[in-house]
Amino acid sequence: MKTIFITGASSGIGKATATLFQSKGWNVIATMRTPEKETELMQLENVTLLPLDVTNPEQIKLTVEKVNSLFDVDVVLNNAGYGLLGALEAFSDENIMQQVSTNFLGTVRVTQAFIPNFRAKKKGLFINVTSIGGHTGFPFTSIYNGTKWAVEGWSECLSIELSMFNVGVKTVSPSSTNTALFSHNTDVDRLPFYEATEKKMINMIKPASTSEEIGSVIYEAATDNKDQLRYFAGKSAKAIYDRRQEIGAEASIKEIKKIYFEGLKSQEF
Repeated sequence: MKTIFITGASSGIGKATATLFQSKGWNVIATMRTPEKETELMQLENVTLLPLDVTNPEQIKLTVEKVNSLFDVDVVLNNAGYGLLGALEAFSDENIMQQVSTNFLGTVRVTQAFIPNFRAKKKGLFINVTSIGGHTGFPFTSIYNGTKWAVEGWSECLSIELSMFNVGVKTVSPSSTNTALFSHNTDVDRLPFYEATEKKMINMIKPASTSEEIGSVIYEAATDNKDQLRYFAGKSAKAIYDRRQEIGAEASIKEIKKIYFEGLKSQEF
């Protein structure tokens, strides 16, 4: 029986993926900040719930040591993350550091903790959930997208670095899904200069895929044995990426500006 270790498994993509892998006969280690609140996953066979806050380096170290002593992990899914939404000048330093610590440094630290074990076994796979926002730009997601661009670039470098040990690295990039990705923004100030455009963007964020659909792509990446780095999850993500590739980055930026700013009067900014 193969084993997958999942971060951010309390809801959304992480929870859907844990459920899917369990149904496929995998042993699942589902981690989250408050596992005592989880009621559904704990009822499934071969699912182990463990506490893990990916912004806590010491807890990462201790949790991975415990897991490696009890299980033979085949796949690590770095899924924990959230979306910081708003104008850059509205963010506090705490807002920014928390986003970077969760989305980027958390992924780096969990991966780093598992590498020695994978290297020694000369096998293993890291799958990092990024975003279509890690391949193109949108307004009001500069820090969120920045962390996802960072994970994409870092994953590419690491995929080359770890190939000498037969250890794989892959990324899965969804577009908007039916998750609470941008629900952690209650402490971000809203500035009147950006109000009209922010409202327009928020109204345009509509779920293009379900968490279960993204989970299926993750399962494909985990089991297809392909030497492939990037997987785009959902038609919307693939369409956005293909359009950028078709017309080029500069034209894509101009096109996105037109989508968000056309029709807005100058006094609205």
